[in-house]
Amino acid sequence: MIEPDHPDLSIGQQCKLLSIARSSYYYEPKGETEQNLGLMRRIDEQFLETPFFGVRQMTWHLRNDGHLVNEKRIRWLMRLMGLMPIYQKPNTNRPTKGHKTYPYLLRGLRVERPNQVWCSDITYLPMRRGFLYLVAIMDWHTRKVLSWRISNTLEAQFCVDALNEAIHKFGPPEIMNTDQGSQFTSFAWTDRLRRSGVRISPLAHENMRCRAADGRERSVPPLSWFASKPLSGNGQHLHREAVAHPEIRVRLPACLGDRFGDKGGHPEMDDLLQPPAPAFSPRRQATGAGLLAEK
Repeated sequence: MIEPDHPDLSIGQQCKLLSIARSSYYYEPKGETEQNLGLMRRIDEQFLETPFFGVRQMTWHLRNDGHLVNEKRIRWLMRLMGLMPIYQKPNTNRPTKGHKTYPYLLRGLRVERPNQVWCSDITYLPMRRGFLYLVAIMDWHTRKVLSWRISNTLEAQFCVDALNEAIHKFGPPEIMNTDQGSQFTSFAWTDRLRRSGVRISPLAHENMRCRAADGRERSVPPLSWFASKPLSGNGQHLHREAVAHPEIRVRLPACLGDRFGDKGGHPEMDDLLQPPAPAFSPRRQATGAGLLAEK
């Protein structure tokens, strides 16, 4: 903007024409101090271990390590580094206005075979800037991920696309169990299920205790479990990596597949479905080689 070697205008005249102080032109920004750089390195290391640490928890942790810092300073450094902790996201389980209500069909039901009950849920994939949405269709009996889609919006179509793929590959289930989010109560979703002869079983808030009582809540882990696990051997998490949308499409299938145990076939579906995985344990550590590797 300012040309030091301008033949007709001096630097002072150019600054005056631009309404800026001449000192602003000569100002050279100072780099971060060694102390701030050390704090930033420590914050980055800790954030990889505990991505749910916000400003207050990070400040408390650094104080316990002997650093004399306050929340204002840590907030500024975390903002400078672009770190955003994992926190409760907006509620996406609001049903579509005027949607038809369906009874809960799984109370007391014994799920004994594949394609008897499917379930679906949406979770977040935190990124460096913003996040993507992952929907997966799972078989309740085998805990096999039948299909999945990712999207940068919460429109119902990407859920319907995943449902269409699962039905095309494995045939329709007897019952589909989901929450009452707007995607799963939309006309496109419910119409696809009705046309396939699938009975719809929405999960209401009062049914949570029933699911926990019969053990299903423990046997089918929430999809949000995937979002907090590393996808690469260097320990980087999804929200810490500069991972592009296409790269996630390539890397997610192996992670979703490895989550469900051995590669052996399921005799009831001619090797299309894998055998049930062990009960979910939050102590398990995901790696690029497989999400069931123990720490």
